[in-house]
Amino acid sequence: MRLSSDAVLMVVDMQAAIDDPRWGELNNPGAEANIAALLAAWRELGLPVLHIRHDSPELRSPYRAGTPGHAFKPCAAPLATEPVFAKETTSAFADGRLDATLTRLGVTCLVLCGVLTQNSVEATARAGGDLGYRVFLVEDACRASAKTGRTGRRWSAEEVHALSLAHLAGEYARIVATDETVAAARTAAAIRDSRRDRSRARGA
Repeated sequence: MRLSSDAVLMVVDMQAAIDDPRWGELNNPGAEANIAALLAAWRELGLPVLHIRHDSPELRSPYRAGTPGHAFKPCAAPLATEPVFAKETTSAFADGRLDATLTRLGVTCLVLCGVLTQNSVEATARAGGDLGYRVFLVEDACRASAKTGRTGRRWSAEEVHALSLAHLAGEYARIVATDETVAAARTAAAIRDSRRDRSRARGA
């Protein structure tokens, strides 16, 4: 796994609303700790971080602005220097603002984590892949919910998560784990620092 030094860690919809009982069973109970580990690594290494916040227009949504669920979870609370992009749809790219900002900054690589795997995470990964970004989805730093289909068949949260990742793998994103992602980030930062040192030496 290779990351470029412009690899943006994008944390999707990590708000208190995900704890609402309406979601039912969720998988990956360690996802919040993994998200915190990713954030700590990106911040330590000086790599770019941004947050996606869902501002649901639905009156009864736990993600609606002004409700307790709208707040970021402590494990993923943005720092003052980290941009927050609000959205009202599943994909963070829907209104064009995020793509315009990333393009202006020269970003080519995205590392995604957050919730829900089959909703906003998948929609954002698909859109990012279609727009030409190199997308890495950290599978153990995302959570899915169980689903029941029209005929009454029920799929567990783990099954929903696995199928969503299977849909994305290869065509839209590379599926990775937290440990290898942190290691790749450290390598990318080391290469960046080495290039900076060589540039400074030439200019001295």
